[in-house]
Amino acid sequence: MPTIQNYRGIIPAIACPFTPDHKIDERALRRLASWLARQPGVVAVMTNGHTGEVFSLMPRERAQVTRIVADELKGRLPVISSIVCEGIGDAKEHAALAREAGAQALDVMPPHHWLRFGFRPDHVTEYFSAIAETGLDLVAHVYPAWTRASYSSATLAQLARMPQVQAFKVGQRDMNRYASDIKAIREADASKAILTCHDEYLLATMVQGVDGALVGFATFIPGLINDLWEAVKAGDLKRAMKIQDLITPLKDAVYGGGEPTGEAHARMKAGMYLAGVIDDPTVRPPTEAPSEAEMQALRKALANASLLQR
Repeated sequence: MPTIQNYRGIIPAIACPFTPDHKIDERALRRLASWLARQPGVVAVMTNGHTGEVFSLMPRERAQVTRIVADELKGRLPVISSIVCEGIGDAKEHAALAREAGAQALDVMPPHHWLRFGFRPDHVTEYFSAIAETGLDLVAHVYPAWTRASYSSATLAQLARMPQVQAFKVGQRDMNRYASDIKAIREADASKAILTCHDEYLLATMVQGVDGALVGFATFIPGLINDLWEAVKAGDLKRAMKIQDLITPLKDAVYGGGEPTGEAHARMKAGMYLAGVIDDPTVRPPTEAPSEAEMQALRKALANASLLQR
């Protein structure tokens, strides 16, 4: 049986607030998690994603983040924790820590060394099977097509046939591959949830027949993203385009013309601060805080969406 019953909707990949001396700010993290739980359309929260600055967190800190969020949201929303590791033994240990911390599912990122050296298809199934020993649902995190860690449509279909894999966080950033991959997953097992993680291409990817969005951008503007999703589900393209017109300046201010980066996550935190969502936009080095010009762009975009509070 699945350990999370519903993946269809908006799942924010939560940011991790830090104190000025770069420690995890538990009080702020709890406040952010509770705020997200109150937003319409949010069906779960994911910890330890890229937006959560996972690569700056030690293993015990990743478990700590999940424990805090899971405790705060107990009885309200399930928590997914990302697994970001180099090998099977490492991943099994992180998965066990996440389960002990209260995670009800695991988002499985490709091992980092696959980005450099690639992989064989059987590496993927072995990796997922080992992590599945925790007994928790797995979410397959699909990397951009230009990386050596991106899965083929055939590999995604193979994952879709695994009973432990319940959802796909798809972020190919190649629309031809995106359409092909969605088709392959649906044909393999139509019950599996497909969630866009294209923060910078929300409308274009939502209309491809997916089941929602699992994005870091939703830790910043969950209301607008849910409004967009509701318009897409209703088939109201004109309304969806109007909402996207509010999102686009925010997307440009956070992501610029590219994909998410460490500095983009810093800009997002700054935007959350300006919107009154968090009280401290501190990021961990070597990620750098936004420049004054970037802050002005964020202020302008937030004012345009009637979200500016500071």
